[in-house]
Amino acid sequence: MEDPEEMEKNSQLRKHARRVMNAINTVVENLHDPEKVSSVLGLVGKAHALKYKVEPMYFKILSGVILEILAEDFGECFTPEVQTSWTKLMAALYWHITGAYTEVGWVKLSSSAV
Repeated sequence: MEDPEEMEKNSQLRKHARRVMNAINTVVENLHDPEKVSSVLGLVGKAHALKYKVEPMYFKILSGVILEILAEDFGECFTPEVQTSWTKLMAALYWHITGAYTEVGWVKLSSSAV
């Protein structure tokens, strides 16, 4: 899909976006519990590697899009410190998810993080 209006109206995309944001919320709520974070992100990574066959680079692209949208929507509240924190979170998500890809034998990984 190329048209933003079409994307916004697509119920499957909206459902998936909610699932993505719920997963990120679960990670943030459990930052104090590294095992829970690893478990959640491991499941996401393995499902996307094995079931959906999604290239890991799309997680990197999605991270950039999320950061861009946060900056646009939160403007002045999205200070350099907040941006740094979110960037670190997105890098950690990417690291955990691609780690799950490696675990299941996926060999085509990009070498750089967010």
